[in-house]
This record gives sequence, structure tokens and C-alpha cells, in this order.
Amino acid sequence: MTLVSKNVNLLPNERLDDLLTYDLHIIQSREVFSFSMDAVLLARFAGLPPRGRVLDLCTGNGVIPILMTTRTNAIIDGVEIQPRLADMARRSVEANELEEQVHIYEGDLRNFHEQVGRGIYDAVTVNPPYMPAGSGDQNENEHFAMARHERNGGLDDIVAACARLVRTGGRVSMVHRPSRLIEIMESLRKWKLEPKRIRFVHPHAEAEANMVLIEAARDGKPEVRLLPPLIVYNEQRQYNEELMNMYYGDRRPEMRETSS
Repeated sequence: MTLVSKNVNLLPNERLDDLLTYDLHIIQSREVFSFSMDAVLLARFAGLPPRGRVLDLCTGNGVIPILMTTRTNAIIDGVEIQPRLADMARRSVEANELEEQVHIYEGDLRNFHEQVGRGIYDAVTVNPPYMPAGSGDQNENEHFAMARHERNGGLDDIVAACARLVRTGGRVSMVHRPSRLIEIMESLRKWKLEPKRIRFVHPHAEAEANMVLIEAARDGKPEVRLLPPLIVYNEQRQYNEELMNMYYGDRRPEMRETSS
């Protein structure tokens, strides 16, 4: 749903969309990559502390930090390398009056630790580009290409950044394609992020998984749980109840305290 009545600073070709949960909204544009289901699933899957500090890498227009405010009172930072998307994310935070809880940084995740320090986050989330550099359509919109292809560091660079930024015992959560699961697992363990929870997402019960959610613990012991599969559509080709709950949520937490 697109809103027009909310008093928000929109630039040409931008719109304000309803996130369908907790009266939250997001600024989007057809000219840049818009969020999709994988962002919603990651925001609901990630293990989050009730307070403390949380970081979202490859934050795009800020949808994951905004959605995560419904689950935690932690301070949430988001990092986005594309200036236009970082600006949209900041204005989306302002539109939802979340400036005290959510902070957006424009920068490269590979050296973000030099700005904020190592091991300062209790949890890190990332919805990275799924495709290696040089694969797929090379003539697409630059904003779309950067969101889909590993143009600013490959998977191992992204995992290394997560490892530098999360504290010992902290959690790193990622959504990706199942076809790269072995590569993901190898990279996580290389950087001392031990896989703890894995959940496959299937479009419907008869289909192969097209997404995988994975959570790892910094310096954790080897022990992984394979969670029940998440089925998106039921036999009537409507969202299953679990998906409906993820999109529409429950009530917003009464307390809005934050702590650093």
C-alpha cells in the first residue's frame, strides 16, 4: 500500500509505502532496489538482544532496522554503501520517528570497524547481494546491480566484516540462496562464526527451497539446529499463517527504552 497523507520528505519518483505492521512505513522508488520478502524474514528470524547494540549490514533503504524495532529496544545501526539508499533509509527512520533508536551510516562494511570499533555489537544481520560479481545481467540499473551482485566485496568479505563487528557470544544472522550454503558455512567457520540455526524457505510445500536463513554465534561451540521449513504459500496459493504473522506482527512493545 502506498501512502500520500503522511508528512514525509519525499524526493521525485519516491513513494511512502505501508509496511503493514505496527504503523511503520518505508520510502521506496522504482529507480532503486526495493525490499522484498527476504528482508522481512531476516528481520523476524534474527536472534536479537532485548537491549544493547545491533547492526544491519547492506541495509538498503533501512527496512530491516525499522522492522527490528518491533522486537527489541536495542540501539540499531545500519550501514549502506549507496548514498541514495542511505539517504532514503535516514528519511524513513525520521518518518517513523525512530531517530533515537536507529542510526544509518553511509559507508563500506569492509572497513566500518575502523569507524566504530571491533566487537561492539550484540547481534549483526545481513541481507547481502546473492550473486557473484560478473554473473547475471550486466546491463541493468546500477542500483539494482549493486544490490544483486557482489560488487563491493564477496561473500567472504561480508562474513569477515560480521566477525570483526560482533562480540564474542554475539549472533550473526543472514539470508541467502541455498545454492551457496556450503560456501556460507565454510566462510562462517573460517571467521570463527559457528552456525547455530538454519531454516530453509520454500515457496510451497512441493517446491525446492529458494532461500535459507542462517544464524551463527561468535566463538560458539559446534552445534547446529535445523529448524522446520518455512512454507510461504498454502494449497490455496495464499500466504500461510506464519507468513501473515511475520508481515502483520503482533502489538508493538509497550516500552520504547533504548540503551547503548
